[in-house]
Amino acid sequence: MSAVPDEPSRTAPKTLLVVDDHPLLRRGLTALIESEPGLAAHGAVGTRVAALEAIRKMPPDLVIVDLALGDEDGLDLVKEIKTRYPDVPSLVLSVHDETVYAERALGAGALGYVTKQQLDETVLAAIHQVLAGETYMSEALQRRLARQYIGGRTLEAASPVHSLSDRELQVFRLVGQGRTTRQIAGILSRSVKTIESHIAHIKNKLAIESAAELAQRATQWVEAGRVG
Repeated sequence: MSAVPDEPSRTAPKTLLVVDDHPLLRRGLTALIESEPGLAAHGAVGTRVAALEAIRKMPPDLVIVDLALGDEDGLDLVKEIKTRYPDVPSLVLSVHDETVYAERALGAGALGYVTKQQLDETVLAAIHQVLAGETYMSEALQRRLARQYIGGRTLEAASPVHSLSDRELQVFRLVGQGRTTRQIAGILSRSVKTIESHIAHIKNKLAIESAAELAQRATQWVEAGRVG
């Protein structure tokens, strides 16, 4: 009697860790991941510390990072993942304006950037592309980068806000959220003097004369939904 051949082994699903401070979005992304063949949710957390602990315990195949993690900054988490776990790729999913943040995310080490308005099919396509070892960029971002390369232009030419460093933009966002200099210093684990220096650079780059004008500009920026 001939032996029954073994069933072909199934490829293990790719595991994804979701890092987002909104519980509803964490649940929605987890459900989306679980509904896709070949993908599995590694977990869903809302803070930088929880994300790093989850990666330490069992590195996933991909980390999806939101840029706004309460008072924390997703760009810092992307940079830390890149440094501490270079074999773990990250994909940024955010409400933030792509024209301001996509290139910053890629520069921080992410392999893709998707806005939360591009859920379902787009985010799944981005996930599969990054898992394949490729970089995901929207067609609009690809065209913009091509124009900049051909024309030799930089981000700063488009808007003064683009000239802010990642840390300065983070301080600008926190000012827009109503945080005081001392509160920002505590959130970023920096001295008040350092934050004051960042604020001085921001005012100079944006041609802002006073603290009141800075607060107004930053608040308008946040309320416009660019850094929600």
